[in-house]
Order: sequence, then structure tokens, then C-alpha cells
Amino acid sequence: MSKENKEGLVDFAILSMKYKTKLTKKFQNRVKYDDPNPNHILSYIPGTICEVFVKEGQEVQEGESLLILEAMKMRNQITMPYTGKVKAIKVSTGDRIPKNHLMVEIE
Repeated sequence: MSKENKEGLVDFAILSMKYKTKLTKKFQNRVKYDDPNPNHILSYIPGTICEVFVKEGQEVQEGESLLILEAMKMRNQITMPYTGKVKAIKVSTGDRIPKNHLMVEIE
């Protein structure tokens, strides 16, 4: 998108058509999207860490279990998305974590 003009209108294009519009406060104050880091394993739900199966510096194969996250009496096995080496473990057994919490870093 280009910069606002004096009237506060912004140009944008859809296919070959050009339009002018005003940006809403909600749009201007939105949380910007960041590409997820493929080397970070985040919790997708809030819960409690039951077990951690890996150590820092350990080589782990794709599909291998990293830890167990319990949420709503369900035990969710968190697996390795690709073959790599564990750089850091940011949780320990018994930790209660929120959604999108960094659990494991991979090299």
C-alpha cells in the first residue's frame, strides 16, 4: 500500500483495478503478522508439561517425541517436525504454560 494523501485516502490495487479507501483505526492498530520461526516449537494450547524426553544438544529424528503436554486431561505428544539438534529446552516437568509459549529451540 502507498502512503496516505491529505484526505487520509490510501491507494490499493485488486487485479488491475485501483481503488482509494480510508484505513480504519482497527486496521491501523492491528497486530502485525510475523512469519513463524521453524526452529521454535511453541505450545498450540495452554497446559502442563508432564514429561520431557530430550536433552539440550541431543540429535533428534523427525517424528521422535520431544515432550508430553497435558491439557484438559488429554496428553498431547509433541513430536519433532524435522531431523535436527535440540538447542535449548525452555520448559521442565510440572510447568504450566500458556498458548504460543516457546517450549523447545532447534538448531
